Amino acid sequence: MEAKTDGLRGKRVLIVDDEPDILGSLEETLDDCILDKAETYEDARNLLETKHHDAAILDIMGVRGYDLLDLATEKGLPVLMLTAHALSADNLVRSLKKGARAYVPKDKIAEIRTFLEDILEEPPGRGRLGRWFARLEPFFEEKFGAYWKEKSDPEFWRKYY
Repeated sequence: MEAKTDGLRGKRVLIVDDEPDILGSLEETLDDCILDKAETYEDARNLLETKHHDAAILDIMGVRGYDLLDLATEKGLPVLMLTAHALSADNLVRSLKKGARAYVPKDKIAEIRTFLEDILEEPPGRGRLGRWFARLEPFFEEKFGAYWKEKSDPEFWRKYY
């Protein structure tokens, strides 16, 4: 595990997942953040509407993650999508098109601090992906196979890669 930096200290982060053990892992890893946790869409929506957050980490399946992504991006929040069951090239592209700043497999939850710091330190620019993607591209290549970008959405990748 990487040494903690001050980059996340005191940041208020909304974490949403229907699996309590994932919320517990995130709570341990992000122990210097102020965390608002939700296990349902309704609870997460309420937290988005009533509290200020610096970022959000959203699961996709089981909590209506794409609906929450819409709400969070309307508020200008940097969002990291964290998923296991929805891990696919198509969902990666869909998440980014809808405004997520990162798409991280739960296999990489131990590195979540790094990815969260990436999206907070490096606002998205038009036509490029951030450091988080450079870190995960080898994982995606292995998981999705050869030519996965061309198969998933060639137009998107021509624009952003």
